[in-house]
Amino acid sequence: MNMPVESGAGPKAGRREWFGLAVLALPTLLLSVDMSVLYLALPHLSADLHASSVQQLWVIDIYSFMTAGFLVTMGSLGDRIGRRRLLLIGAIVFGAASIVAAYSNSPGMLIACRAIIGIAAATLLPSALGLLRNMFQNPREMGKAMGIWFSCFLGGQAIGPLVGGLLLDRFWWGSVFLMGVPVMVLVLIFSPIFLPEAKHQMGGKIDLLSVALSLVAILPIIYGLKDAANKGWSVTAVVTIVVGVVFAVVFLRRQRKLETPLLDLSLFKNSTFSTSLSVMLLAGVVMAGIVLLSAIYLQTVKGYSPLEAGLLLLPQNVAMVIGSLSAPMIAAKLRASYVMAIGLGISTVGLIIVATVHGTTSTPLLVVGLMLTLGGVSWPMVMTGNLVMGSTPMEKAGAAAGIMETSGEFGVALGVAVMGSLGALVYRSSLPNFQGAPNGAIHTSITQAAISTAHLPAGLANTVMTAARSAFASGFATVAGVGAGIFLILAIVSGIVIRKSDRPAGAAFGGPPEGAPAEFQVPAAAEDPVN
Repeated sequence: MNMPVESGAGPKAGRREWFGLAVLALPTLLLSVDMSVLYLALPHLSADLHASSVQQLWVIDIYSFMTAGFLVTMGSLGDRIGRRRLLLIGAIVFGAASIVAAYSNSPGMLIACRAIIGIAAATLLPSALGLLRNMFQNPREMGKAMGIWFSCFLGGQAIGPLVGGLLLDRFWWGSVFLMGVPVMVLVLIFSPIFLPEAKHQMGGKIDLLSVALSLVAILPIIYGLKDAANKGWSVTAVVTIVVGVVFAVVFLRRQRKLETPLLDLSLFKNSTFSTSLSVMLLAGVVMAGIVLLSAIYLQTVKGYSPLEAGLLLLPQNVAMVIGSLSAPMIAAKLRASYVMAIGLGISTVGLIIVATVHGTTSTPLLVVGLMLTLGGVSWPMVMTGNLVMGSTPMEKAGAAAGIMETSGEFGVALGVAVMGSLGALVYRSSLPNFQGAPNGAIHTSITQAAISTAHLPAGLANTVMTAARSAFASGFATVAGVGAGIFLILAIVSGIVIRKSDRPAGAAFGGPPEGAPAEFQVPAAAEDPVN
């Protein structure tokens, strides 16, 4: 890279680097759109593939599980073989697996494709972040570049429901997977032109045993939780959870012994780091469940088309974008811990509103509740990212970023599994048995209930579906109520625990916490607007 140097700062980026940022923004935007679109497509692909409630959860979960499990590993691999090279490999695999997923003819086939897509996504995220650090060495420009890159996630969440609604209104459910193919083609064409190659010969060795241990720790625990919610606390559920916990302990013990561990446990000794990460994880758990169930509720209970549901979900994502942009400005007046607590308080109010839903609830009231929930939670999500990075030594910033990405992916996956299973549990327990109806299918999920009642007498079918809609609304309300309780606790924790090491009010957003050495400071993603 031939970049001019600004006095007192790192070298400035040239035109090639800014075009390169646009290239890196493409897969980032796609990955964000992908999840929100799949929520809308879930009822349709479930009906076509005859997927059970557990299989539906796996279609959603497996992507995030595999991404979370391989993020740190792929970051290390990119350091060794080259980040651009790994990005290109990931783009090829992502595109090919997406094509196969679009034409899947069974739930198992779709779940397998989603797993491969998740591994490919794990190559894209750390490669993009690593390349950004190489391309933008000027601190101010790095802040601008990171802000643009991060905004792609929020932008994808905002337009995802609209894009998904348009596709599902005109095409079959497989179209939501095919939309990623042209994006990856553009990445393959323009990456060699605008992106430099970057790798470090001194990168740590990849510990394959740690990679395997991380996977066999996460997957059995989640499977056991979902199985318990679906069938009750059976021997299988308990055993799989115990197996997962045992492997998690083995994984953590191994990390303490490795010279270059996959998970740097020393970072968790910092209370600001660990508390902020916990807030980020738990907030992700709650929001993943709410976003999933709200999309299904609007279509199956309220009867909206995919396009209509997408339009109704758009305001909540716009509120999240606005909240993310306003958080740094508010943090200039208040401590970051206070901004987090206030945002979580707003989200708590929103979830209380959502918890009042039932089959006849006014849709505008639900939309307002969701807007408050997502708009409020955007404040702590922005603040926790800043606090985690600001409390980390510069030489460990890469490890902190990997942990943050893994935590976010795991939070989404855990939220869909646990909150989705909680909603399903309430749904099943709220439904009586109907004489002359296939009760097994009806109790599986509201989607299966709609399919199984299609050939029943009109009177019986109407009775069953009225009860099913009411039961699903009860499950949705229960999840929202539990989420409100979690957010209230997190608001108190943010205002008390993080306050002890928070920076003074009025300090520049993006600065280190109070008392932290100056060299620990990292560029703030949203500090300055892009000129």
